[in-house]
Amino acid sequence: MKLPNIAFLSISFLAIIGLMAFSFNPFNDDIDFNTEVKPILNKHCVACHGGVKKAGNLSFLFSQEAINTKGKSGKTAIIPGDAEHSEFYKRLITNDLDEIMPKGKEALKKEEIAILKKWIEEGANWGEHWAYQKPVKPEVPAVGGFFARLGLFKDDETRFAKNKIDHFVLEKLNKEGLTHSVEADKGTLLRRVYLDLIGLPPTEQQLQSFLNDKSENAYEKVVDKLLASPNYGERWAAMWLDLARYADTKGYERDVYRNIWRYRDYVINAFNQDKPFDQFTIEQLAGDLLPQPTDNQLIATAFHRNTMTNDEGGTVDEEFRVAALIDRVNTTFDVFQGTTIGCVQCHTHPYDPFVHEEYYKTMAFFNNTRDEDVVSETPYLRFYKKEDSTKIQEVKQWILNKSSLEKALEFEKFAKVLEPKFNSHDITPLSSGTSTLLDSKYLGLQHTGYGRLQNVTLTGKNRLLMTFNTGNEKGTLLIKDNSLEGKTILSIPIFKTRDTVMFYTLPKMEGKHNFYFVFINPKTPKEWLQIKWISFQSTYAETPDYQAIESKYKEILNAKADYSPIMIEGTGDLARKQYIFERGNWLVKGKEVKPDVPKYLPKLSNEYPKNRLGFAKWLVDGKNPLTARVTVNRFWEQIFGIGIVETVEDFGTQGSPPSHPELLDYLAVSFQNDMRWSVKKLLRMIVTSGTYRQSSEVNNVLLEKDPANRLLARGPRIRLTAEQVRDQALLVSGLLSNKMLGKSVMPYQPEGMWQSPWSGESWNTSNGEDKHRRAIYTFWKRTSPYPSMMSFDAPSREFCQSRRLRTNTPLQALVTLNDPAYVEAAQQLAKIMIKHGKSPEQQIQAGFNLIMMRNIDGRELQVLTKLYRQTEQQYKKNPVEAYKFFGRSDTSPSLAAMAVTANAMLNLDEIVTKE
Repeated sequence: MKLPNIAFLSISFLAIIGLMAFSFNPFNDDIDFNTEVKPILNKHCVACHGGVKKAGNLSFLFSQEAINTKGKSGKTAIIPGDAEHSEFYKRLITNDLDEIMPKGKEALKKEEIAILKKWIEEGANWGEHWAYQKPVKPEVPAVGGFFARLGLFKDDETRFAKNKIDHFVLEKLNKEGLTHSVEADKGTLLRRVYLDLIGLPPTEQQLQSFLNDKSENAYEKVVDKLLASPNYGERWAAMWLDLARYADTKGYERDVYRNIWRYRDYVINAFNQDKPFDQFTIEQLAGDLLPQPTDNQLIATAFHRNTMTNDEGGTVDEEFRVAALIDRVNTTFDVFQGTTIGCVQCHTHPYDPFVHEEYYKTMAFFNNTRDEDVVSETPYLRFYKKEDSTKIQEVKQWILNKSSLEKALEFEKFAKVLEPKFNSHDITPLSSGTSTLLDSKYLGLQHTGYGRLQNVTLTGKNRLLMTFNTGNEKGTLLIKDNSLEGKTILSIPIFKTRDTVMFYTLPKMEGKHNFYFVFINPKTPKEWLQIKWISFQSTYAETPDYQAIESKYKEILNAKADYSPIMIEGTGDLARKQYIFERGNWLVKGKEVKPDVPKYLPKLSNEYPKNRLGFAKWLVDGKNPLTARVTVNRFWEQIFGIGIVETVEDFGTQGSPPSHPELLDYLAVSFQNDMRWSVKKLLRMIVTSGTYRQSSEVNNVLLEKDPANRLLARGPRIRLTAEQVRDQALLVSGLLSNKMLGKSVMPYQPEGMWQSPWSGESWNTSNGEDKHRRAIYTFWKRTSPYPSMMSFDAPSREFCQSRRLRTNTPLQALVTLNDPAYVEAAQQLAKIMIKHGKSPEQQIQAGFNLIMMRNIDGRELQVLTKLYRQTEQQYKKNPVEAYKFFGRSDTSPSLAAMAVTANAMLNLDEIVTKE
């Protein structure tokens, strides 16, 4: 072995010492605004002097409102460099009870006052909150001792560090006087990474394959296999559906069915395809605004059609449209910006730099979508049968030949999404008693009843499409121009029909018009005519064969088709103006505002359109300081159980500071630049790190110094999600179906849980393998979610849920012991166990190995064996009880007892926990 050059080592050592001396400055103890001053202001001052109210005309939310500013008293609050003459400081130290601040509350501590005084003396520098500063990729800390850093040999740290994540973690541990933990045993690590990446534990065969693989990259090969598994998309879609507030029902009191499962399938497929997160974002927020969007890009926009709609009679559509609009603004900032912006609906944010007006400028991006809280759930993407799809292509080709691509795409869009159109609530009922919105949903007219549709642009429009319902055999609908006495534009004979789309020819008209719809029906004056929607269009070409094409068009629109709610932008007459809502009240409108982003974040590029597409691009163009940080932190939280920023939903000044700020920025910049928004690459880096591979065992030192594992001195140990608990039970019992995608299913649940008085809908347990599909496919009713998953902390999904707060309650044990799905799983697991050994001990050991990938603890084996033998004796004495539990007349006491034992095993804490 060749010895290193001693002179070279000496020079290197002196150079390193010099650099350390240069970088270390013990006298650099300036006050930091964000970590020392801002928390004091937020805690004691901004409640009275902030966004909600500015007592004494003074606010500490923005620097320009606090520095060198005179309050109501006429005195300057903060004079940089001069604390003694700053009224702010003087009010903190005065003995005058009428003057001292905070008013009527406990005085600040001496240490807090000292910090504020020193801050003012140093110039009152108003630092920008870390989360609003663009992340810069930091230098990666070195690991290991001096000689290990020179590459001469590997020490403990260099052996531990598998990638750059570990460098940041080790640096933090060294500062805190802690060391990392040893690597978890192979069985535990395998189960952990399986649960994290695909949401399912490994099988016994997969464990043995891993144990037998002696190659250096055996673990990495497993990770790559899991990332390529179709089960990967199902696991990560479950997380995203909480954010998207996905459900199979509409919410509110009626909470009836919504046919939106295709959005769930889009999310699963997007994760499996590793769709870049920036593209994933743009498609969900504005897929309909992309050039010639695909069906998948349209389906993606259901991210914001998952908002609730209210079908109850007596409601006002516009009120609940606005409620959905507000939810979209709040959800967008929750999911992509980690910002609690909901309060800005009513007033300027009390803690973060977002002002009241900016909320409505942001809302303006979302205000033109065509959904209007109508019971029909339009707009939706229609899925035609093959023969009808063929007709669409035939008509489209005809238009291309006779007219233009623009006209052909216009036809195809309407055939697919039934937009643009006016919903019937846009027609104002004007005749008392003979015109109304029936059940607050559709325009209803009786004899002589009339309503008005205002400001319709008819330039270039010579065709009216309308759909109506009526039990009348006769009657006439008159459409008059500009007044009841105006010219009759159309006279439409009414016939008995339901939801039939009809075509009518309009005379040539220019500019804007007000239309009056008048129903004449003297023979049956009490019968209602119900108008559902109308659309003004143009014919495509005046040729002899046009009538045949229009007949085919009519057949297409009246064909039965499946559908899925989507977003479509309204333009022209259907575009809306956006106003500030005074104090957040949608009925009290202030000044008009135009679409724009908050000033405290980067400007919207002039290259972007000022619509949802431009807004979506702004979120992911790499200039926004929050998007990548928030996204990386969310995936980290899913793996480690707690984010680098614990408050996943709040990166603002009231949120938790990052435990490893440099690591967060390193991952954020790497994710958006180096990985090009690849979620799979991000997750691969996390789960292949030495930090992730650590044992989760905790010692007294760690328990005292870092009980929540914020410093990452050990591996994650957290309770499985609701979906994982159920899926694991099905997998280990051999019941789990591999069927993917499609309509939601109804597995076993206790009787009497579902109550749907309005609709008469009932929970009909699915047949065959559908009742054993993964939990992500379970039908989700907002007012009555699947009960066992609710017990394990799943949300109702009425609103966006940024993170599930894990609990540990007796109700969870009652679920896994008594819920029919878990009892059935235990029965099937028992059948497997009795085939894997001759003695009860061997059978129990085999069952535990199936679930936990390791041998059972001796004490636990003893307890479970005792349970088995006592239960077996009970069933031998009372064989009818064995039959009742197992449900089969040929059940033996030993099999029933083993099922009870398996049921207890599935309830063990370590089995419903990721070790």
